[in-house]
Amino acid sequence: MAASSPKTKEFSPVTAVLGPTNTGKTHLAVERMMAHTDGIIGLPLRLLAREIYDRVVAIKGAANVALVTGEEKITPPQASYFICTVEAMPLTRDFQFLAVDEVQLAADPERGHVFTDRLLHARGTHETMFLGSSIIKGWIQKLIPRAKFIQRKRFSELTYKGAKKLSRLPSRTAIVTFSTNDVYAIAELVRRQRGGAAVVMGSLSPRTRNAQVELYQSGDVDYLVATDAIGMGLNMDIDHVAFASTYKFDGQINRSLTATEMAQIAGRAGRHMNNGSFGTTANVPPMDEDLIEQIENHQFEAVKQIRWRNRNLAFNTVRDLQRSLEVPSKHSGLISPREPDDYKTLMSLAKDPDIQKISHGSAAVRRLWQVCQVPDFRKTMHDVHVKLLKQIFMNLQGPSGKLPTDWIAGHLEKLKRTDGDIDTLATRIAHTRTWTYISHVPDWVNDYKYWQDVARGIEDNLSDALHERLTQRFVDKRTAVLVRKLKDRSQLEAEINEMGDVHVEGHFIGTLKGLRFTSDMSVSHTDARTLKNIGNKAVVKELNARAQALSQAEDDAFSLSETGEILWNEMPVGKLSKGDSVLRPKVNLLASEQLNGAPLEAVTKRLNTFVTDQINTRLAALVKLADLPLTGTTRGIAYQVSEALGAMPRFKLNDQIRTLDKKDFGRLKFGGLRVGYEHVFMPLLLKPDPTQLRILLWAIHEERGQIPPPPPAGRVSYEVTEKLPREYYLTAGYALIKNLAVRLDMLDRLAGLLRKASRGLLETEEKPAAALTETSEATAEETNAEGTKAETSAETVEAPAEASPETPVAEEKPTSTEAKAKEQDKKNLPRNLPFKPTHEMLSLVGTTKEQFTLILEHLGYEASGEGDDVTYKKVGFKKRKFKGPKGDGAKPQNKKGSKPGKGPKTPNKFSKAKDKGFDPNSPFAVLKGLKTK
Repeated sequence: MAASSPKTKEFSPVTAVLGPTNTGKTHLAVERMMAHTDGIIGLPLRLLAREIYDRVVAIKGAANVALVTGEEKITPPQASYFICTVEAMPLTRDFQFLAVDEVQLAADPERGHVFTDRLLHARGTHETMFLGSSIIKGWIQKLIPRAKFIQRKRFSELTYKGAKKLSRLPSRTAIVTFSTNDVYAIAELVRRQRGGAAVVMGSLSPRTRNAQVELYQSGDVDYLVATDAIGMGLNMDIDHVAFASTYKFDGQINRSLTATEMAQIAGRAGRHMNNGSFGTTANVPPMDEDLIEQIENHQFEAVKQIRWRNRNLAFNTVRDLQRSLEVPSKHSGLISPREPDDYKTLMSLAKDPDIQKISHGSAAVRRLWQVCQVPDFRKTMHDVHVKLLKQIFMNLQGPSGKLPTDWIAGHLEKLKRTDGDIDTLATRIAHTRTWTYISHVPDWVNDYKYWQDVARGIEDNLSDALHERLTQRFVDKRTAVLVRKLKDRSQLEAEINEMGDVHVEGHFIGTLKGLRFTSDMSVSHTDARTLKNIGNKAVVKELNARAQALSQAEDDAFSLSETGEILWNEMPVGKLSKGDSVLRPKVNLLASEQLNGAPLEAVTKRLNTFVTDQINTRLAALVKLADLPLTGTTRGIAYQVSEALGAMPRFKLNDQIRTLDKKDFGRLKFGGLRVGYEHVFMPLLLKPDPTQLRILLWAIHEERGQIPPPPPAGRVSYEVTEKLPREYYLTAGYALIKNLAVRLDMLDRLAGLLRKASRGLLETEEKPAAALTETSEATAEETNAEGTKAETSAETVEAPAEASPETPVAEEKPTSTEAKAKEQDKKNLPRNLPFKPTHEMLSLVGTTKEQFTLILEHLGYEASGEGDDVTYKKVGFKKRKFKGPKGDGAKPQNKKGSKPGKGPKTPNKFSKAKDKGFDPNSPFAVLKGLKTK
């Protein structure tokens, strides 16, 4: 049996008022409705319905106006004007005037069939009006051939303003996104930067939504963060709409917004005669030109298909109901909806054995269909919603035919609590809306008016609590007040105390330290940029005064920290970073952006002068190398040592050193350079202060994240515990021998003593054997923190005159026959005698026997014998190229295990490269050692 339908008013005039947003279509319909004795208007959103209801009540009085939505019904007995959502329109009653807004939603996959039904069957007895976009015009002409059309133009212009950062959006902006999480995240960011935002979502109760809109409309906040709920006619003072997302979940998939959907939302900008603008923000790229042109000119592709569902339903059996819902339209272009929620619920309940037992007869089937139409306000999992509807239906099919009072009371009692966060309160409101909907079905509950009042009271209390939570979380009144003062260009009064605390208008907004303003971090984990901007404006005068004082300060007011910060009166004002060369680091000013122009230039110049003076004073010997009267090879050596901050391995300079004569050695020595047995270095730079500065400059030039500490002061050797590059130890004035660091001057002195001992020129003292097994206690006494040992070394040990380590130390030219004879005798002395280490040798490097042996092996000496009979002897360079433990220069065996000398040889990367004059670490030395097939 087909469902009865209201009598269609075939001859009532039908007018279609079409056009873009802000054309006054809805306003026109409301005026026309109130010109009749009664009327009804269907709107797409309950929020919009509530807005129109309040407007009509203000004119006609509450007793004459009804509000009918899915979960809210206010129906005075004498009501003449009904404001409804489209789905809730009571079409069994005749009205002189009838209007349906946003009829282009007939194309919506889920709700479209309802709007199509209203186009086909909803009529007023005197006047009918359909409102919407021009894209639906063709379908209205097809379905209602006698309809008259009124095309309305937009009152104001809508222009595209491009992409903007959230922090640069103008006031009175609506930021639109399409998920609750995104709404919250953006509102939180706006709160930090601009003082706060109102939040509008379709899931909010009307009471919460109205409170949030009032927060925005009153000017307490200048920003609105919303979903597409604002797109359907909500009238607010919005100047700009910014899309923070162009994708939305439509119930099945995430898809891009259509051009008409974006135009509907963008059209909220600019009310009546005020022009509006739209654009993108956050991570949304700029719109393409075609889309911009469509939105600005309101020209869109016409709707090709609309949704339709059979309204003549059969209720004989559940199966008959299913079949009647699935009947296709006989007209092309009218297509079935995409499984609405009520249809999916019916399909699920029809499979339930308990439902099958009690759903016999047309009355039961009608009631089952009525239950299936309860909306899922909670948006829970489908099975959870179906379970609740099953309980409702089974209770309604019980003996009383009503829902048990205790059962309803138990559910509502759980929802009365107003504690919890935003999501908790929003969830309770959604649950309450379900029971509000149920209470508005008189046939289902006893004393339905009582339960309506109970549900409404709970929803109102929860809505007030939700508004309070939203305001607490997304509105910072302090920042909002300051932003408004800035906007009004009012004079801000700032106070800065001795501690640098900045107060503006009585509000603490941050601290001024040095030349940098830091905003108050107690408000949130990330401070608002707005507070920083306000603080900079308020303290700009103080910044300029400090800049002038700094630029005129003496050197003793500055210092350079161990981390590379430049301190002025113990406050950081600059920081070093990598510059053009290691001795010319870049100075980065630590100052607020409000310091600019001449004060900024003066401060920058003063800090650069201070850093240059520090390097020139503390590393004077190193800096002066560039000014020494050196030429040719000596100048090249001095330049390379300068770039290496005062120390280099000798093998890297061997080619140049071979060409030097005694005068060249003298010139280098005069410049503070020592050409030692293992290294070329500057003894004066081994003192603690220049060492600390050299390490800082090296670390900055290498762009290391952390500045390593200098070596222990006064130590001639120490065990290495940190993994640092060899360049660090060389810059610090130490040679790294496995896990032992030995100061360069001590290593050079030891090398000189060893050479004398191997030629029998060193008088040995009888020392107990224990002296070779314990660390010398004389080290700390002989080497003070100021490096005096290094200076003595520079005077007593002269540079070798030739390139090889076996060359004796250069001496002054003999002045007598006796001296010549003595020189000849020294040349005739044996060159490789075994010797025992002396206490003096051990005290130079301050090590244990094992560490001392390691140092001697590094210098090319091998030990023989045991205990007190241990002696050392020089090893030929070629013989020791594979000497050492496995993994440290040991000669590898070939793959077949043949004897040394057989099969392919693995060249030593040091010996051949050194013999040919190559740097062993250079790519040329590596390529030289490769074998070709």
